[in-house]
Amino acid sequence: MPEHPVISVVDDDVSVREATTDLLKAMGFSVEAFPCAEDFLASDLRHGTSSLIADMRMPGMTGLELHSHLVEAGTPIPTILITAFPNDWDAERALRSGVVGYLPKPFNEAELLTCIHETELLTFIHSVLKYPRIHQPIDPVARPSLKAGREMLELGVGI
Repeated sequence: MPEHPVISVVDDDVSVREATTDLLKAMGFSVEAFPCAEDFLASDLRHGTSSLIADMRMPGMTGLELHSHLVEAGTPIPTILITAFPNDWDAERALRSGVVGYLPKPFNEAELLTCIHETELLTFIHSVLKYPRIHQPIDPVARPSLKAGREMLELGVGI
């Protein structure tokens, strides 16, 4: 398991995978990249990943299937799905399954950073509340736990 939290990027498109990895590294994050979900699942980093960014449509296992697999295995990771083919039905299905974000490609730095901060905040909230990992889907409209988490951070609870 890595010393520092790692963001794993899973995308079959090498240009998107490399650009996303480079952007995250430039922002100061530790990042590992994988060309497919199966390679990520077979890696040692599966248990050391703090946030997962996965393509919605990939050959083999899709990003949403990867997220669902991790949840069903009892090792969920806060997930951001990215897609070149955005649509409302996929976005709603993804958010109802508990993913943190659904970003259409090309996405900008601010959108990605907002989603990453939400994944970090959810991880923090669940560690303070002593939940093993994020497990329950988040209401994509209300997201009350994020508001409570921000208040906890401001008050220094759990630090």
